[in-house]
Amino acid sequence: MATISKIWAREILDSRGIPTVETACQLDTGAVSVSSVPTGASTGKHEALELRDGDQKRFNGKGVIKAVENVNAILGPAVWGKDPTRQEEVDETLIALDGTENKSKYGANAILSVSEVVAKAGALASNLPLYRWINQLAKAHQIDAKLKIPIPEFNMINGGLHGAGNLDFQEFHVMPASSKTFSEGLRNCSEIYMAIGENLKRRGAIHSIGDEGGYAPNLFTNADAIELIVDSIRETEYQVGRDVFLGLDVAANTFYKNGEYVIRDKSSPMSEDAMIEFFKTLNNQYKLAAIEDPLDENAWAGWQKLYGIIGDTVIVVGDDLLVTNPKRLAKAIQEKTCNAILVKPNQIGTVTETIKVIKQARDAGWRVVPSHRSGETNDWFIADFAVGVGADYAKFGAPARGERVAKYNRLLSIEKELNLVSH
Repeated sequence: MATISKIWAREILDSRGIPTVETACQLDTGAVSVSSVPTGASTGKHEALELRDGDQKRFNGKGVIKAVENVNAILGPAVWGKDPTRQEEVDETLIALDGTENKSKYGANAILSVSEVVAKAGALASNLPLYRWINQLAKAHQIDAKLKIPIPEFNMINGGLHGAGNLDFQEFHVMPASSKTFSEGLRNCSEIYMAIGENLKRRGAIHSIGDEGGYAPNLFTNADAIELIVDSIRETEYQVGRDVFLGLDVAANTFYKNGEYVIRDKSSPMSEDAMIEFFKTLNNQYKLAAIEDPLDENAWAGWQKLYGIIGDTVIVVGDDLLVTNPKRLAKAIQEKTCNAILVKPNQIGTVTETIKVIKQARDAGWRVVPSHRSGETNDWFIADFAVGVGADYAKFGAPARGERVAKYNRLLSIEKELNLVSH
């Protein structure tokens, strides 16, 4: 039996140049695992707390020296000598040490970095690829997780907090048909991404990219962004509704003000009912496959109403509404507000808690969508995690930028290992 000899952490930068935590774990066998946690820009009010130093003289207060010290002095030593294959025991130790509901004592970033690095160490100790080890952890929690590559939701256009103040909606997605292999879908959507870039150049529009690799163009309305994507797809050999499908991450929290929704598509603020009608019109026109966070994170009745209208044909995904939290998920299941959950380990804080939330969603018949964050690293943990839990979809950003492509290239490797491609 391998045991944890040492755990240590340091401060590194994420893809936005903002500090985050990287943690390493050495086993008594000499094997070493390393894990770095992402950071979010669009965060729900009910997420676990990401601990920041608050020292304005360092990184404008966004340093993570305190979180690093918490790993080095408290969290790491607490699991030294433990078996890395006993993930739940390790995570329970971390949770008990912190003692708060939102991980605010030591920080969800510090706690998750230890939890994830131990999961990687458990895979090493078991002599298994990480996705197979995650699969064993999922099955231990009675999740019927079949190893497969999830359908990727490619973020083609960035707006909201991920863009440049250019659009209200945060992400405009293209996803390949489920009949395609992952490598085929990646090629199809990469070609569409290129076509969008060329289309923007021809129009003389800005074609710089946002936090997650999607283009951040200067368009007039959110509907213009969807139309641009559809127009670009027409210039390829692919068809919407046959080869690829469209989706949105609205992130409505960011433009919900004083009980109304303020978007550039309408000249005046919209009520909840008017916003729902707007989505109904968009869906009738573009046959959306998925819509994420269409309304404010506390608009439970509105979510219920929208789901009742489009839930039979559209995957309605809760992110800010649910924040990978079992209590909010239980309420959403009971009130029938959506049928899919976006899963972000750093919203809840440990690998075990994340897996338990997935089990809860699966028991309700929901789809599961593991996701990156806007501030990412080159760590591909979330890719292995998505495969291991048998996720339906995955959100890793555009088919561009190193920290996003690291995840997609990892899925290509896993696809080969699982013999899911013929070439």
